[in-house]
Amino acid sequence: MKSLHFLILVLSSLGVCQSTYSAQPNIVLLMGDDHGWEETGYNGHPHVKTPVLDEMAATGLRLENFYSGHPTCSPTRASFLTGRHPNRMGTFAPGRSFRPEEITSAHILSKVGYRCAHFGKWHVGAVKAASPVNPGKMGFHEWLSHDNFFELNPSLSRNGGPPKVFRGESSEILIRETIRFIDRTRKTGKPFFTIVWFGSPHEPYSGLPEDLALYDDLPEKYKNKKVKLTSNKTGTRTTRTQGEVLRERYAEITAMDRAIGTLRKHLAAKGLRDNTLLFYCGDNGTSADGSLVTPHRGVKGQVYDGGILVPGLIEWPARIPKPRSTKVRASTSDLLPTLCGILGQPLPERPIDGIDLTPLLDGKMKQRANPLFFWSYKGSNSKEPYIDPELQKGTTPLVKLSGGIPTRNFINFKHSTIADADYLGPRAIIDGDMKLVIHEQKKGDPKQELFDLQTDPAETTNLIGQKSDTAQKLQRQLRNWQQSVLNSLTGTDYRN
Repeated sequence: MKSLHFLILVLSSLGVCQSTYSAQPNIVLLMGDDHGWEETGYNGHPHVKTPVLDEMAATGLRLENFYSGHPTCSPTRASFLTGRHPNRMGTFAPGRSFRPEEITSAHILSKVGYRCAHFGKWHVGAVKAASPVNPGKMGFHEWLSHDNFFELNPSLSRNGGPPKVFRGESSEILIRETIRFIDRTRKTGKPFFTIVWFGSPHEPYSGLPEDLALYDDLPEKYKNKKVKLTSNKTGTRTTRTQGEVLRERYAEITAMDRAIGTLRKHLAAKGLRDNTLLFYCGDNGTSADGSLVTPHRGVKGQVYDGGILVPGLIEWPARIPKPRSTKVRASTSDLLPTLCGILGQPLPERPIDGIDLTPLLDGKMKQRANPLFFWSYKGSNSKEPYIDPELQKGTTPLVKLSGGIPTRNFINFKHSTIADADYLGPRAIIDGDMKLVIHEQKKGDPKQELFDLQTDPAETTNLIGQKSDTAQKLQRQLRNWQQSVLNSLTGTDYRN
C-alpha cells in the first residue's frame, strides 16, 4: 500500500492525476423550447440577456456546432431520449408520439441504480397514467409534466394524475421541483438523473414585469415588422408587431436562464456541482415569429442550420475542469450513447443514430466520424393507429387550440410496407464540413444544394456543380440511411 501511495504522489507531481469524477455522476439534462443558437449572450445576440448560460459557456464545454435531431420539437425529444432518429419510431412532427417499445436513457439509468425524474414539457405522448408512453412507462420514477408547452401559471400532471395549476413563472416552478427531487434522492444515497424540458421560450409569450422591463425599448425599435403567432386571449392565430413579441420572448429566455442559475447555485451549495453533469440545449432553431438576427440560414421547421443549430453546453467540473470550446458536430441523438459510455453500459440492440461523446468530454475527439442526418418526413397514408387513440388524448390544458381543443392529442400509425414515396421530404446530411440538402419541388427533379459549412456557415453558395463527386457520395449515404430508418419504422427493430 505504501508503494502504491508513493506511485500516486509521483504521478500527481508529474501532472498525471487520478480521476476525481465518480463512475456514477449525477446527471441533469436541460432543454429550452424553440431556443435557437443565436439567442444567447455568449453567441453575440444584440439584445437577449443570458448571464447564466454565458457563465456556463465560459466555465464548461461549449459545443459550438450542436444540432437538434430534427427542426421541430416532438421529433427532437424522441431523439434526445432514445439516441435514434425520430422517424424510426413514427415521431415525424409535433403531436406524433413515440412508441412503447422504445428504450430510453431513463430505462438504462434506472437499471443501474439511478433515481429518474422528468419535469416540464413531454410532447412525445400523453402524460396521463393510462398512456403507454407517459414518462413513468418510459423509465422515469416520477414526473411533473405537460403534454405540450406552457406559460405562466402552468397546469402540470404529477405522476399521471389530474392536472393542477402551479402559480408562478414556469421555469422557476420546474427548477424548484427539480431541487426538491434532488434533495429527496440524496437522502436515499442514490445518484439522480433528471430531465427538465422548459416551456420557454415557445409562443405564445408571457413574462414577469421585471423581465419584460429589461426589453422595454424593443417595441419601438422593431415596430414596423408584423409577425404571426398564437394569441394568449383566443388561442388562435393573431398578428402583432415583432418588437412586442420579442420583448415577451426575451423575457421568457431571461427567466429560464435565471432558473438554471438557481439550480447551479443549489448544486454548489450542497456540494454536488463538481460531480454533476449539467447539460443544456434547445430543441430546434428559432421560430419564425422570434427570428431577428442570425448568421445562419432558415428557421424552425427547416433543415438549414437556422432550423437545427441550437445552444449546446456541458458543465461537469470533475471531468471538465477547465473551460473549452469545440467545433466537433454533435446532436441530441448523441445523448443516450454518451450516457451509456459514461456508465459503461451497452447500447440497446437496435440501430442507434447517435455516437458516444465521452472522448469529446476528455478533449480527445477532434472530428466526428459518423455523419449527421436530418429528415422531415411527412408520414405515410396509413390510418391504422399504433396506440389506441383514447390513450393518446392529452389532459393538460394550454392556451393554443390544437384541432380546436385547448390541449394536445397524439397520433402514431403503423407502417408495414415501404414505397418510393416514403423517401421524400426535406432532408440533409452533414459529413465533416460538407452538407447536402435535398428538397422536393412542385415540378421537376428535387432541388439539391451542397454547402461547405466551414467557409459558408450561412449556406449561401451552392457547390453542387463544382463538387459533384462529393454530392453523389453524400446522396448514397443519405439514401442508405433512409432505408435503415424505414426498416425501423415498420417495427423490425422490436422483433429482433
